[in-house]
Order: sequence, then structure tokens, then C-alpha cells
Amino acid sequence: MLFELSVKNFAIIEEITWKPTGGLNVITGETGAGKSLVVDAVEALLSGQANEEDIRTDTDEAEIEGLFRLPDNDTAEKLKALLNEKYITPEEDSLIFYCVFRRQSRTTPRINRQAVPRALLKEIGAFLVDIHGQSGHLSLLDNDNHLEFLDSYAHNGTLRREFAEKVTDLHRKEQELRELSKKANDFSKQTELLTFQINEIRQADLTDGEDAELETELTVLSSAEKLKATSYDVYSLLSGDDNAMSSSSAMDRLNDALPLLGRMLETDPSLKARFDRLESAAYELVEIAQEVKNYGEGLDYNPERLEELQGRLELIRTLKRKYGNSIEKILEYLVNAERELEDLVFSDERIEQLDSEINQLKVDMGELADEITRERVKAADKLEESVKKELTDLEMTGVEFRVDINRELDTDGLPLPDGNWYRYSNTGIDDVEFMASTNPGESMKPLAKIASTGEISRFMLALKCALAEADTIPVLVFDEIDIGVGGRSGEVIGRKLWNLSRTHQVTCVTHLPQIAAFADSHYSVTKASAGDRTVSNIRSLNEEERLNELAEMVSGPDITETALSTARELMQRADGWKKSHS
Repeated sequence: MLFELSVKNFAIIEEITWKPTGGLNVITGETGAGKSLVVDAVEALLSGQANEEDIRTDTDEAEIEGLFRLPDNDTAEKLKALLNEKYITPEEDSLIFYCVFRRQSRTTPRINRQAVPRALLKEIGAFLVDIHGQSGHLSLLDNDNHLEFLDSYAHNGTLRREFAEKVTDLHRKEQELRELSKKANDFSKQTELLTFQINEIRQADLTDGEDAELETELTVLSSAEKLKATSYDVYSLLSGDDNAMSSSSAMDRLNDALPLLGRMLETDPSLKARFDRLESAAYELVEIAQEVKNYGEGLDYNPERLEELQGRLELIRTLKRKYGNSIEKILEYLVNAERELEDLVFSDERIEQLDSEINQLKVDMGELADEITRERVKAADKLEESVKKELTDLEMTGVEFRVDINRELDTDGLPLPDGNWYRYSNTGIDDVEFMASTNPGESMKPLAKIASTGEISRFMLALKCALAEADTIPVLVFDEIDIGVGGRSGEVIGRKLWNLSRTHQVTCVTHLPQIAAFADSHYSVTKASAGDRTVSNIRSLNEEERLNELAEMVSGPDITETALSTARELMQRADGWKKSHS
């Protein structure tokens, strides 16, 4: 829903703020007052484009801002997904579109203060607004949307989701088959390589952390003679020896100190704890000296063991260069290689299984696609009849409408019960396009090929009415819908616009009082002279002002009692009809 539109220095608009309501909003005013400028401003805002002549004379820039509430329907989920993908965060489920158009300068559109490319601006805007008039900002003119409209009309959502899930499953299986087939082409070479790598790692019989232990042992063994000599020196210093490097050992000194501390203890018992500790240290020192001696005696230089260690470490370094920078990584590589080899060994069986599953899945998808097509054909027939009825109501019996459903043969596609194979996508096998002919005898053309005129706007109204429940775009704008229309048809258009406004926010620019009488909110656009400038303004009308506006639309600026009576009758008749259809 559009909550507020602010426009500054756009054509003859100096500054306006328009706050449309829910339901049917009608904009009226004399010719040239700028009624359609409101529609033009919305279009410029949603496209990020405006002509230089749209910028008000003697100003450098035009500024347009619109506040939109996100729709509460299936479209909202798709829109929110797009916003999330582009890192645009709605504020209280609202979006603020903002554009400043400068002379000879590039426009940078913004949504919620974030700069966005024009293509993204248009994509987001297409979720929110359809403009029926001179613009091309209309979802019905884009045949990419026709399939979505038809499926919504046919209530094909469940079938579509089921088919899309099968497409995803098919693509996954086909990808796995391609990968396996590629490996199978080089099966012998790959199997030989993996077998060699697995045997090489297995034969090494590695233990995690083994390399650190081997490095330590290698260092000790390489220094065995030096360690042996040093350990003997340590033992001699602690226990004493004829070849000791000092005159007395640590043990001799300790044994000399013990009796002295014992005599002190006799005088001062408080030294008991210290004496015990010294005595304990003497015993500990004897044990340490013996352990160091044993360590030294146990050391022997072993060139065979040294060579064995060096060879083992070189093997580990070689494996690290090939398979990982640690024993842990090498063992992990072994596990993966064994798994890959197992996959290769059983790849033939898996390929055969995948072939079978893919073929069956395609058969199932073909049957489901055929069911979806049948539902589309039934919905298309129903939609064509509904549009025909709407066109008859609008006295447009010379306009024809058709839903074309086509499919393309493709030997790589899906098999259908008719024996043919067809191209497919996530949506099925069908291409859908709405076709129309606006004059008897003319060939059918795509909607986008038909010129945008008041007649086509009424045709779009008929189509919109037929698709009302399936159309999830919340804001509909109709401009010039009453060109060449008389009062009787005008009242029919008013009824249809009001019906549409039960499920959409509808805005209509009109010259016909028969249409304006159905407004839920009525706005008048006027222009006035301000010095040497012309200024356009828009204001909301109360009931009395509405009556006068409709009377002026009936008789012109000189309002008569007859015109007032006619206007009052139009309003009463419209109100009565609205109440009976609420």
C-alpha cells in the first residue's frame, strides 16, 4: 500500500504531499491541472528515470519520495527474500523510495536511504505497483509474469512446488552421475594411484606424535658420548671420586654439616625441622647421584640405531610433502583415499542405479508436468470466459483475449504420455503468454505489442478484474481509463474499480463523474498562478466538496441546480450499490 507521496519541483508541481487511503482513490480536476502528474511521479519514482523537461522550470532538481507498506500475501515472501539478498532492511514492514532528478546529472535512487541500481529499483517496485496508462510499468505487459498469473488463477501452487522439488532432485542426481562418469573414464589410472598411495601410507605404519618422539631420541643418541661423560662428572661432584674435579664432593660436605646441625639441635630444639630436611636431602642426594650414574652407564653410541632413526624420519618427511604437513593430516588423507577408492570400486553399480533413478524420475516428472498443463488449460479456458464477460460489461465486444500455452520438443527433456519429449524448467513444460486483438479481424498479438491507450487500459481493467484473486500486486493505478467512454460505461468501470479496491489499493485518474462517484477517497487537482508561474496542488475533498466537484464534472465550471441534482443522484446510486456489494 502507498501511504504517502511527496513531490517537489516536478513539472508544474511545486510541492505536494498526497496520502492515499485504502480502497478506491479517485483523482479529478480540470484538463491541464496536472492530474496525471501524480501518476507520472509514481512512475518516475519506481523507475528512477525522468526527462529533463519534467524538472520544474528555473529549478535545478526535482525530488520524489514514496512510503510503501509491504504486502501481506505470497508476494511479500518473494519480495522479502529479494530485499534480504540485496541487504535492504524494511523498517516496520515499510519501504521508503527516494529519487532526486538533477539536470544533466545522474540520478541515484534510494530505498530506505540505501543507494540501489535502477534495475533493482524497478524489480522491487514491480512487486508493489501496477500502473495502467501511458507507462510500461505494468506486470501484465511482461509475458514472464503470465505463467505466474495463470498458475495463481488455477491454484497450482502445490503441484508447482512438488514439480520444483523433483527438478532439484533430478539436477542433483544428474550432477552426481556426471561426476561419477567422469571418474569412470579414468577409472584405471585413478584406482592405480589411490592404491599406491594407500599402500605407501599403510606400510609406513605411522603413529600420531611419533615424529616428535623420534626427533628427541635422535638428538640424545647423536650426543651419547658427551652425555655419558657429563653424567660421570655430575656423579663425581655429588658422591666423590678419586678423579673428582673438586677436593670434596657434595655428599662429603653434607655429611660434615649434619653432625654440626645435630649439636645445635641439642641446644635449640626448634632446629628439629631443619635437621630433618637436611637429613632427607642427604638421602635424596645419594639417590640422584646413583640415577645420574646409571643414566650415563646406560648410554651407548649405536650407529645402527642412529641410521634407523634418520631413515624413519626421512620417510615421515617424504610422506608429509606428499600428503600433509603432519602425521595427523597424512592419516586423514589415508581415510579419504580409502573412501574414494571404495567409491570407485562401486561406481559402476552407482552409475547403473543413478541411470535407473533418473529415468524413472523423468517419467514421474513428465506425468506431473502433464497434470499441471491440464490444470493450466482448464484455467485458461475459464479465464478467457471471465475476461470475455468483463469485456462485455465494459461494452468492448470487439476485443478478444486468448491464453496461449505452448511447449517445445526437446530430446533431453521430459517424456510425456503422448510419447514426445519436451523442454522443461522449474515451472513445468509450458510457456504461457496472454494475447489480445483490440479490433475485429485483427490478428492476436502479445499484450506488450498493443499500444497503451484508454481502450487498452479498460481491457487491462477487465483482465485485472478476472485475475483479482490471483493478482498479488497491492497497488493499482489507472490513468486515462475513461477516454472515449460514455456515462453508462463509466458507471460500469466505477463498479469494477471499486470491486478491485476490495483486494487492492486502487487509484484512478478520471474525467467521468460516474466513475468518481464510486470513490472511497476523492482528491482534486487544481492549478493556479503564482506571479509568473503556474502551480499545481492536490487536496482531499469532503462530502460537500465532492458533490460540487462531481457537479462541475457534469456541467462545467458554472454549476447548476440540475448538475448538483445529477451529481447527488450519482453519489447516492454509487453508495447504494457499494453497500449492497460490501
